[in-house]
Amino acid sequence: MSYKNLIIDYDDNFAIITINRPKKLNALNSETIKELHEAFKELDSEKETLVIVLTGSGEKAFVAGADISEFSDFSVDEGAQLAAKGHKTVFDFVENLSTPVIAAVNGFALGGGLELAMACHFRVASDNARMGLPEVSLGLIPGYGGTQRLPQLVGKGRALEMIMTAGMINAEKALDYGLVNHVVPQEELLDFCFEIGEKIANNSPVAIAHAIKVVNAGFKTNVNGYDSEIEAFGECFGTADFEEGTTAFLEKRKAEFPGE
Repeated sequence: MSYKNLIIDYDDNFAIITINRPKKLNALNSETIKELHEAFKELDSEKETLVIVLTGSGEKAFVAGADISEFSDFSVDEGAQLAAKGHKTVFDFVENLSTPVIAAVNGFALGGGLELAMACHFRVASDNARMGLPEVSLGLIPGYGGTQRLPQLVGKGRALEMIMTAGMINAEKALDYGLVNHVVPQEELLDFCFEIGEKIANNSPVAIAHAIKVVNAGFKTNVNGYDSEIEAFGECFGTADFEEGTTAFLEKRKAEFPGE
């Protein structure tokens, strides 16, 4: 597919999605959210795509927030529908994607941009990155999962401070908080993500998909994560990846996982 606001590149088993609205600092509008859904859906269906890296164009911003001009005159119902559609279309969709998604945070990740990064399975930041949820300065709260995912990552107190002050934190503080896994110079960001991606790609994609599903289950209300783990663990025994992985181990060779 062709996209107006995204660039899709491939490098071996990696796919790189670049949000490409540099004049708007890659802000999320409804069209970009729709395109992100289609891109992630398409890449997740491709068996050869083992890791997806998400980043923003240019050196200033990952995603500097949502496009406020699109919803400044919304009603109560329209606002709720905006959030619900965003959750379903992109943010929850990415979190539950079976293909691992790494956010390469290359600058400002604010509002919906930080919420998008937090929906990814983990985050790597460039040393110039700045992150925050400034919604209360607009009379809003984070509406794309920020009030839920940020406390999961950094703890309730730090999350509430970030949300209530509407301030930004730098990359080093984000690392200290556990909001990002690594901080690297901007010119090394994608290569570093690829290095991690290569380690992921060496392993069973079926097992990784199960791991994503089960880890997410532990954060859901009324779901017993341990029961989900037991069930998924058992299901792994019926896969071709398990047969190949154990056979390769016993034969002291590198596994060639079929992804089934």
